Amino acid sequence: MNPKLDGQVRSDACVLDELMSPFGSLDEARTRLVMRDNWASRWTAAWQINGSEVVWPVRDLGSVPVLSSTPVRRFTWRTKQQHRPGLEFLVSTGRKHGFESLEERAALLALDFMTVIEVLPQPFALTFEHVDGHAGHIPDFLAVLGDGGHWLLDIRPAGLVGELDAVKFAASHEAAAACGWRYSVITGWRPHVLSGLDALSAQRRPMTDQLGCQPALLEAAADGPVTFGELVQATRFPAVGRTHAVHLLWHRRLGFDMGRPLGDSSLVWPAGWTELR
Repeated sequence: MNPKLDGQVRSDACVLDELMSPFGSLDEARTRLVMRDNWASRWTAAWQINGSEVVWPVRDLGSVPVLSSTPVRRFTWRTKQQHRPGLEFLVSTGRKHGFESLEERAALLALDFMTVIEVLPQPFALTFEHVDGHAGHIPDFLAVLGDGGHWLLDIRPAGLVGELDAVKFAASHEAAAACGWRYSVITGWRPHVLSGLDALSAQRRPMTDQLGCQPALLEAAADGPVTFGELVQATRFPAVGRTHAVHLLWHRRLGFDMGRPLGDSSLVWPAGWTELR
């Protein structure tokens, strides 16, 4: 069996861009920003560092000790509120992170799958200029990636993005670009991605393997794609093997197509497998 993998969302090799539905072009919103006369020195970002507010010009964001910061806005819970805040535990960081909506919770789950070093909710308060005056914006997350890069994120369903929101997103994009960070607005997710992540996350925590299921699973998939059902049958105890297979998929030692529902007929391959092997 040697199927083509072109066009699939390979769970063992995908990056965040391939999972999410990004916002459309910010070019029009960018025209409303005032970006002349050393704008990166006038725009500022306020952070909470060691319990105190510290303000940096946007041009110096790359020197901020981001890992020493705390959210600039507190998370609140009250009856009859319109959003759904909470705390999500990430295996990759070993602690809980705040979110203000179910959409933000989904983004945290995807970032955990990407094995980030850190995720900072509500990282800073940006103050910027636009054609109608000054405005402020607090991005939703700043993720520190395994390669040391930074990815600034806003999470907003496409139908809820207003004109001023787009201007704020454009300003965040420019602030991130000024210090070499990536920036994205996540408006949703590709089909089946969230259900796949939710299924895999059930087995993301550390597991003991006293029955030797994981070596058997890796060996069964070593020569290329097999169905998930065939894979777990290769272990001495398939019911237990199924749990360990999901664990290996979450930790990207095995892969499958995240663009399709995960089931017994899903093809599973070893991490890094190619047609040429």
